[in-house]
Amino acid sequence: MVKGSDLLVSALENEGIDHIFGVPGEEVLHIWESIRKSEIKLVTTLNEWSAVLMAATHGRLTGRPGACIATCGPGALNFPNGAAYALLGGWPVVMITGQKSIKSTPQARFQIIDVLNVMKPVTKLATQIRSSGMIPTEVRDAFRVAMEEKPGPVLLEVPEDIAAEECPEVELIAPHSFEAPTASAKALDWAAALIAEAERPILMFGAAASRPRSTTVLEWSVFRMGIPFFTTQMGKGAVAESSNLYIGTAALSENDDVHEAVDKADLIVTIGHDTCEKPPFIMTKDGPKVIHIGYQPATVEEVYFPQYEVIGDIGASLEALADRLEGKLPNAGALLPLRDGILTRISDRADEERWPVTPPWVVRAVNKVMKDGIAALDNGQYKIDFARSYRTNFPNALLLDNMLATMGAGLPSGISTALLYPECRVIVVCGDGGFQMTSQELATAVALKLNLVVLILEDGRWGMIAKKQAAAKLPAFGTEIPNPEFVKLAEAYGAKGTRVETPDDLVPALEAAFQGRGVHVVSVRINYS
Repeated sequence: MVKGSDLLVSALENEGIDHIFGVPGEEVLHIWESIRKSEIKLVTTLNEWSAVLMAATHGRLTGRPGACIATCGPGALNFPNGAAYALLGGWPVVMITGQKSIKSTPQARFQIIDVLNVMKPVTKLATQIRSSGMIPTEVRDAFRVAMEEKPGPVLLEVPEDIAAEECPEVELIAPHSFEAPTASAKALDWAAALIAEAERPILMFGAAASRPRSTTVLEWSVFRMGIPFFTTQMGKGAVAESSNLYIGTAALSENDDVHEAVDKADLIVTIGHDTCEKPPFIMTKDGPKVIHIGYQPATVEEVYFPQYEVIGDIGASLEALADRLEGKLPNAGALLPLRDGILTRISDRADEERWPVTPPWVVRAVNKVMKDGIAALDNGQYKIDFARSYRTNFPNALLLDNMLATMGAGLPSGISTALLYPECRVIVVCGDGGFQMTSQELATAVALKLNLVVLILEDGRWGMIAKKQAAAKLPAFGTEIPNPEFVKLAEAYGAKGTRVETPDDLVPALEAAFQGRGVHVVSVRINYS
């Protein structure tokens, strides 16, 4: 005989889970004990929302589901924001929540909430395990659904009596790999013909192009075709931006520097674009034609309605197009003469030395110290400048969220990254408001003995909203943020802290923080005007 919770944890190990993030609770005590006896490393967070964010980042970086756990009722109700973050982002997560006993109800309705129906809109699957003997099947199916296109979060609710239940040994189900289908030869031939006819073609890489399984052949295929490319915010790094074919990133939907090239194109080939991401360009009926290359058909939107589609594994599709088009595109580089002007205008802004510092100055400083590291961004005005001018040469070198764009995600995302890559430089960039939403997780980072630098950009207000109020000619109202002394806060959690007092001190402070190792908070005043 085996206990349901032991069977559940064995099934998680069978799926390759090595870490699980979460907060303990009465209804998950049996699962908690089974984790203690397993090889899975438990990361106890200080908020269930943070646990989902960490698990989602694990899924984003590895392509394999991250796992997180919460108790019933109030614990489970902290999951939806993080679940939506993973759902829109396309990051596989398996969430486990406890529930009161279902075979008897000795506590009546105490803490009982219909969590499944709460979670259904923000998950790919939400189900309750009602028999311990079904655990291997339910877990295997949950992982399958989480990883299938579009990847995302699933929820398994485990009542406490099912977790405690003794049942006969049940054989685990071996995970199996699957390959995305390939595009049809007919669709590839059509697309190749359209690209060959184009006078001013351009490629665009979107969020799905940055997934771990997507990127193996993209760069070589782009080089073979010789067509310049730009990226969405979340497509950054799918192809190295050190390439002489990189022409910019669409930080805005229109009137950004890169749109000088986009607006002159007669054909845009989008690779891995997901319309959950804020539009990188506004498509119009009189504008350039669009070919959509994706794992799934394009979602038709007011601003995105591609005329042609190539559906299948995007790496294989781009490679097949390169096979058809290499050496046959006399107009491939027609838009390249615009490249130097676009990139020069962007980089010029970084040289403006002011105090408080400006976002371009911050981007330049982070670029200087990161080497081959990973930067995790929270959400705020600075994200636009990082998208526009922070250079990335590998996928997910810049972890930003342009889909749900939830504040508070930066620190948990950085913690998960530092846990996965302990010898890699990892920096979190947060506004003061976003940082304070999950600042308690500094204690988690310290407890894990991570090497992590947290850069806090202080302006004492909800800056993006204040800017929107000003643009609408509304008075500033309700946007002030009462900040603590961040250096003292860091020290109270057992981390190190540094306050930067001049623009020239920012790079040395960040470099010293990395050299000193451990968790280090660096705060600096910023001016968004």
